[in-house]
Amino acid sequence: MKKKHNEKHSKRIRKLVAVCSLIAIFLSVSTYAWFIGMKTVRVSEFDINIATTEGLFLSMDGVDWKYNLDVNSATQYENNTNKLTGVELIPLSTVGDMDSTTSRMKLYEKSSLTAVPGGYRLLSAQVNNFTEQEPTTQAYIEGDGYVAFDLFIKNLSGEEYYIENNPDNEEAIYLNTNSEVKVADEGGVENTGIENSIRVAFAQIGRVKGDTVDQDTITGMTCADDPDGVAQVTGICRSAQIWEPNDTGHVQNAINWYNESCLSRKADGNDVYDSNSYNPAVGDTTTCNAVNLDTAYPTYAISRRIDVADNVNIYDGTAFNTYTANTTDYATYAAAEEKDTYKLVEYPYFTDTMKNLTGADRPQFMTLAPNSITKVRVYIYLEGQDVDNYDFASLGAKVSVNFGFTKERYTEDDIDYEGPSTDITPTEDEETP
Repeated sequence: MKKKHNEKHSKRIRKLVAVCSLIAIFLSVSTYAWFIGMKTVRVSEFDINIATTEGLFLSMDGVDWKYNLDVNSATQYENNTNKLTGVELIPLSTVGDMDSTTSRMKLYEKSSLTAVPGGYRLLSAQVNNFTEQEPTTQAYIEGDGYVAFDLFIKNLSGEEYYIENNPDNEEAIYLNTNSEVKVADEGGVENTGIENSIRVAFAQIGRVKGDTVDQDTITGMTCADDPDGVAQVTGICRSAQIWEPNDTGHVQNAINWYNESCLSRKADGNDVYDSNSYNPAVGDTTTCNAVNLDTAYPTYAISRRIDVADNVNIYDGTAFNTYTANTTDYATYAAAEEKDTYKLVEYPYFTDTMKNLTGADRPQFMTLAPNSITKVRVYIYLEGQDVDNYDFASLGAKVSVNFGFTKERYTEDDIDYEGPSTDITPTEDEETP
């Protein structure tokens, strides 16, 4: 029985069921994280390989379509604004909101951090990816501190193309069960926890009909519709789907840092600097809620610029210092027409816990329209509001990120499959749609 299970497990690992399998991104962590430091995490190496199943093709330039794609060697379209090499990561925060004018995701970085009696007062500013434009394409140039690149996905299932931007007309896509983020096997240092703060966001910008061949139309898609063009461009620009790996993963050192720094904040503790706004520790025990190993905790991500008058402590939130005046749930935030009053939002990531559900319980990750070419902007960053971000996490040195998508909800184990090998690789003459 054990041998049978191992054979099934091996087949599942080998199988090329990913729409996008991003393998072995090594993040060379050389400095500090969000809470205390303001330095950088340097990216030293990138090996990005992408594979798809039948009916799904990938491209970096909108012309050369493949089942298997090596991002480093793939041809990218001219004058793109991808950021894949020479990147220095800094901790950021986002709720995945898109700027429909720039077709870029809104991210926020720490502008100031000051120690206060119950943690650290936080100020933040929006990352500048909304002013400078590439001269030829007029695409907005991304800011510093994160990875970003365009990926084009051609989905050839079905013949109907739905012009309207309606997820109900689209197909479910699942996160590959083999997706993971971990300390790199070579060069990484275990038990620092840096891998627990990484996030990967997928922002769908726009799409066109699957038989579109004009490169400029495909690569030039923005969040805006183009009803008068030769090819109908459907602007999408919905909030990005963000994956949180290792949602239940913590290291004891991160917990110890939290225990040493955090004090619960009184309901009327309006002044972040005033010691009377916090409940003092009892002996050696913090008055904040406990953070335990192997338990998932929310991230109260930044939704807008945070100023001095906002009086935000990094530990604000029900799960940590119990102070709720600066936080809100995502459903309330998303439904609000005016969002400027909100500060920190409990963001509902797609987590590893969700990815690992089996059978009919496995939830979809996102949707793609049939008979379409979709432009997806991929972002990889460090979430500064993650409780696992602490100074010594930087000693982790290197992190390996491996993720992918599939249209298949079930694995062999889900249905106790017994049959011919499912390890089917497209032949070379099937590479071009």
